[in-house]
Amino acid sequence: MTAKPIERQGPRRPILAWAFYDWANSAFATVVIAGFFPVFFKQFWAADLAVTESTRALGYASSAASLILVCVAPLLGALADQLGAKKRFLLFFTSLGVLATGGLFWLAAGHWVAALSLYLLGLLGFLTSNIFNDALITDIAEPGDYERVSSLAYALGYLGGGLLFALNVVMVLTPTTFGLADQGQAVQVAFLGVALWWAVFTIPLAFLVPESRSQGGKTLGAALRGAFTELAQTFRTIRVLRNTFLFLIAYWFYIDGVDTIVFMAVDFGLSLGFPASSLMVALLITQFVGFPAALVFGHLGTRWGPKPSILLAIGVYTLVVAAASQMQQLTHFYALAVAIGLVQGGVQALSRALFAGLIPAGQTAELFGFYNMVGKFGAVLGPFLVGTTAALTGDPRLSLLPILALFLIGALLLTRVDVAAGRAAVLGGA
Repeated sequence: MTAKPIERQGPRRPILAWAFYDWANSAFATVVIAGFFPVFFKQFWAADLAVTESTRALGYASSAASLILVCVAPLLGALADQLGAKKRFLLFFTSLGVLATGGLFWLAAGHWVAALSLYLLGLLGFLTSNIFNDALITDIAEPGDYERVSSLAYALGYLGGGLLFALNVVMVLTPTTFGLADQGQAVQVAFLGVALWWAVFTIPLAFLVPESRSQGGKTLGAALRGAFTELAQTFRTIRVLRNTFLFLIAYWFYIDGVDTIVFMAVDFGLSLGFPASSLMVALLITQFVGFPAALVFGHLGTRWGPKPSILLAIGVYTLVVAAASQMQQLTHFYALAVAIGLVQGGVQALSRALFAGLIPAGQTAELFGFYNMVGKFGAVLGPFLVGTTAALTGDPRLSLLPILALFLIGALLLTRVDVAAGRAAVLGGA
């Protein structure tokens, strides 16, 4: 069933409110996932574990979160469509992520199991809320604006996450300036700050973003029955929509490489013996390069189309991984941080925009559930391969080589996606 278009009064306000959710939750991605958690986990909560063992534990926790998402994402998306409740689901999982992240503030040294458990819950809140945030793009923008609007959100995410991360880095380097006892306490306060940041900047979305409710008003039991029926229908729909299906397979491979780099980059640098403070600087470089670069990719996606722009980003990632396998000096890590910043937001934003144009209206939460399921099913594999290869070989550089294959396979499959035919099939009701 095709959803009736909603009225958009003052479209800039809903678009900005939606985009600011990336500003809100990117604090978790930057400060927690990519920044302080890997360092603090190794040096504080899991200090008694061997370096390779802590790497493996972190990789397995990331894989576990992705595996759980794989199992529940399509059903949750279908249920949200049935209830007309994309925003309510988003706010619930945001609350889960906020509470779990804030809980890290209270953990003492040595409690690595509890730390990993809260990290897992925070990851689930972050990853699952993104399903419903992604799906809302069709409620606040027209198809011709998907690339621009999606890139705006990622750019704001880089800027917001980067600003908070910069403040946290200063706080960790000079804790007494902020009235804190030491660097350890500063990191714990940073986790609490992420929780507050995430919660506060979600408020505009809660009040200003509209949502199509064409399938709302059902009881929970009826919605569950409808969700399972809709899932079966969606499997058939995706198989009929050949280019949508092919894109999902391509996305499965290349986004696995992107996510694995996000999850494991700091751990990789630590394993090479680089100072934690220098790795924080590298992350800041990525964030602030990523802000204008995401906006540029939005323009490229509009001018060239999203597919060629994504292929350009994958090509850069391929070179990054190949170079990282030969890394020797900290300056190399900085150079790769610049390269990643140039393309990371672009590949994520344009993938979301491309998929939004390849799906029928009225099933956006469910289909973005599949989109996130496919991406995170790949992410089960990437961190697992990195962690296992590091443990088996004892050389973190070799652990990156499986990621190279993921990018190459994803790019090859993406070249076979006919975007124009895929969009025509959706509009024709195929």
